[in-house]
Amino acid sequence: MFKIVGSINYLLVVFLNAFTDLGHKIIIQNTIFKVYDGSTQIVLTAIVNALILFPFILIFSPSGFLADRFAKNKIMEYAALFAVVITLGITYAYYHGHFLLAFALTFILALQSAIYGPAKYGYIKELFGDKYISAANGAVQAVTTVAILGGIIFYTVLFEGMYNDSCQTEDAILQAIAPLGWLLVGASVIEWFLASKLPNKMKQQSAKVFKAKKYLSGFYLVKNLKTMTRKKEIYEAVISLGLFWSISQVVLAIFGEYAKTELGVTNTIYVQGVMALAGIGIVIGSILAAKFSKYYINLGLSGIGGIGIAMIVFSIPFVHSMVLISVMFTLFGVLSGFILVPLNSRIQHLASPIHLGTIIAANNFIQNIFMFSFLVLTTIFAYFGMNAEILFFLMGFVGLYLVYLLFKRYLVDIFWAFMGLLSSLRHKYEYYGLENIPQDKAVLLLGNHVSWLDWVILQLPLQRRINYMMDKDIYNWKFFHAVFKKGETIPLSPRAFKDAFKEAHARLKEGRIVGVFPEGGISKDGSLGTFHRGFELISKDYDGVIVPFYIGSGIFGSSFSKYKPKNGKLNPFKRRVIKVYFGKPLPKETKSEAVKAVITQMKEQYETQ
Repeated sequence: MFKIVGSINYLLVVFLNAFTDLGHKIIIQNTIFKVYDGSTQIVLTAIVNALILFPFILIFSPSGFLADRFAKNKIMEYAALFAVVITLGITYAYYHGHFLLAFALTFILALQSAIYGPAKYGYIKELFGDKYISAANGAVQAVTTVAILGGIIFYTVLFEGMYNDSCQTEDAILQAIAPLGWLLVGASVIEWFLASKLPNKMKQQSAKVFKAKKYLSGFYLVKNLKTMTRKKEIYEAVISLGLFWSISQVVLAIFGEYAKTELGVTNTIYVQGVMALAGIGIVIGSILAAKFSKYYINLGLSGIGGIGIAMIVFSIPFVHSMVLISVMFTLFGVLSGFILVPLNSRIQHLASPIHLGTIIAANNFIQNIFMFSFLVLTTIFAYFGMNAEILFFLMGFVGLYLVYLLFKRYLVDIFWAFMGLLSSLRHKYEYYGLENIPQDKAVLLLGNHVSWLDWVILQLPLQRRINYMMDKDIYNWKFFHAVFKKGETIPLSPRAFKDAFKEAHARLKEGRIVGVFPEGGISKDGSLGTFHRGFELISKDYDGVIVPFYIGSGIFGSSFSKYKPKNGKLNPFKRRVIKVYFGKPLPKETKSEAVKAVITQMKEQYETQ
């Protein structure tokens, strides 16, 4: 991915943009923290956040139009030049002690980001393509978070170093830390230079014409929202992201007051440092999400992230140790990466190239409407004396609603994501020959049966769900029956085997993948057993092929395998490496003896490597 021309430059531009935006916000936020207390501090902090969010709402239609109409690399270049001008104005406000001007320029700097945003995210798909879309989103999220984390630490440490107790007003504090403004200017200049070197990847230019009258009348707003809602899954992903960002914004807005009032922490380095740990968590979570999305966009991770975030937000008011809260914020960040990477990747994947900018702008619009509304509510609640603990509980209930939405859409994906995470603790899976599984045909998967986890091992790298044929007695196990039924498993028994194979045929006619273990049971000695001929009863009038597979011996000796080699030693601290091979497609008429011969040949070939 990093060998793609322009990829490093692009990630550096993303880093510098976030680093500069965050730097000014931290300076203003720390100034408020030093001067004000209690509800006034919460209100002013919420206003700062609102000033950053409001531009994304205000110029939703223009930013989407620009990203669709013009080359996205040029949008980023001119937006970076605009940032140079703005940061010069901010530096002027610092040196002359104009707090209100610096406060207002927070809005203008956010306006620049709102113009830049749809082009930045739309450029991911253009530059990296669908093949690397999850990895690229993971990298962008990680880089952005590192920039936020670096900005928090960098500017807070410098702020504390320049601040002295004799500064009693906002204006005096800004004058004391004024040289920091030149750092903002310098970062913007470098960003502009790097953005000017990005390659133009625009394949199809929109012929749209922007008319101010339609914008002011709200015509574009309605039209662009309809564009986003045409695909229900995009709309639901956008709403889920909006709820997540709302929770995050409110938690970050109220934590400063909570730390000061409930924990007695007054040093901004500690407060910002704890929140920065959430940034470290997002970096880790984004990398992990990209890793677990190696073969396809792993949407199930979003549900796992939602559950964890809801639990953490509910738990914070009961914890009075900064060490434990630090751990919780880090975990909050990891789980945030699980939500952000797959949902953003899915939106970009589903959006058509000609409407990509508009849909991303709509995503920003909805998210910022949510965040803005929640910050307004936070401000109102704080104004009327509601403390931070109650607000944490309210956000916990919002988290539960987010979990409901994600489970409603991605329940099966969440199950498989959980199984993937769980199995990765003890196993490392390596897959070979995945390209042999056709994407546009029915597939009858046939291979060896070596453990109780084979059904998990085979499914993890495939986005298409495998419909396994399973012994009816196992299918009816009390605690697993609902799972097997939801997974559309086909029960098989000696008395009703014809019905089972008819059902398998019906699934194949629909173009699905059906998985069968012809040995009929788990190997007890590590060798290939007799291949039963039952699958030959499946009618052949479907458009598909047989794909043979072979699961390597790496799992032998584990608690999930029946075969325990005499020289095999169980090492609880070492992950097992399990290799899975998919052979070239065979005609659907291939007999069981021939299939076994192919798999035997695969075993001899790969086990000796």
